[in-house]
This record gives sequence, C-alpha cells and structure tokens, in this order.
Amino acid sequence: MNISLTGRHIELTDAMKTHLHAAIESLNKFNMEIVSVNAIVDSQTRKNKEHFIVEFSINLARKGNVIIKQRDEDFHAAVDMAIERAQKALRRIHDRETDHQKVGLNAVKAEANAGINMTEAKQAEEDEIIPVELDLYKPREVEDVLEDLKNSDKIFEIFIDNAGKTRVLYKRNDGKFGLY
Repeated sequence: MNISLTGRHIELTDAMKTHLHAAIESLNKFNMEIVSVNAIVDSQTRKNKEHFIVEFSINLARKGNVIIKQRDEDFHAAVDMAIERAQKALRRIHDRETDHQKVGLNAVKAEANAGINMTEAKQAEEDEIIPVELDLYKPREVEDVLEDLKNSDKIFEIFIDNAGKTRVLYKRNDGKFGLY
C-alpha cells in the first residue's frame, strides 16, 4: 500500500505523520486490497479560529475510490473521525461483496428431495399414529396443582377441577396464590 501525506498551508510534524500513518494502517484489517491512500491535511482560519481539514482518498483494487473529508478544530480529532468514517465505508464495501448465502434455496430443496421418496415418506407417517392423552384434560385437585406450582418455576397452571371447570392457579407478587 502506497501512503502519501500532504500538508496544505501547514507543515506536517513528525508526530502528525506518525498519527496519520498509524490511522491509515488500521484500514488494513478489512483485507480490501488497498492500492494507495492519499492523505491531505489542510489548515484554514475562519473567524480567527484555525480549522483542520483532513481528506483521505483511498484507492481500492477493482472497487474504485473512497473519499472521506473531515473538518475539526483539533487535528487529532479530525483524523480520528475521518478514519472512523473510512472504516465504516470499507466495512460496508466488504459486507456487500461477502457472499453470505453460499447455496441457493432451490439447490437445498433439490438436494433434500433427491434422497427421499415422497410416497414412502407419506406411508411411514400414516403408519405411526400414536394417541396421547393430555394431562390438561384430566380432572385434578386444587391441592395437587398447588404443590406442582410451588415446586416449579411456572407462574401459573391451567387445569380442570373435579367439577369440570377450567381453573387457573397463579402466583401473586406478595408470595400468595390466586385461583380463578
């Protein structure tokens, strides 16, 4: 990666160059084949305040250019914000080109259906019917349900009492139990 540092209306000190190099090197974590980075630091005075404008022109192989411009009163803050924006842009480009769906849905369906004969599968389903009686429909005593509720982490229990009514036993916030 070629790095070019330029100062307009400002002389770049060694500390500034070191900070820019470190910031630009942090862009390598995306493995984006960065060909070159041109960093231009400009100093302007407006309303008796000095402003720094940091511009990064990042040339990517086979993907074009990413240009980031950032203005701030502090040089280090301008560089950090510009690098943050450049990382965000490179992350978007990286995520766009990353293939998240390796195999299409039609290919998965075809592979699943290749080894299974549908008529045999339907016959196997029809042969295995097992009736199951649910505990919900069995009449239960309130005391039994209360013991089950105390010993579990459940908040409420729905059951049918001996009179055939559907009832709800629940834990209240004060530690007592309520019954509908």
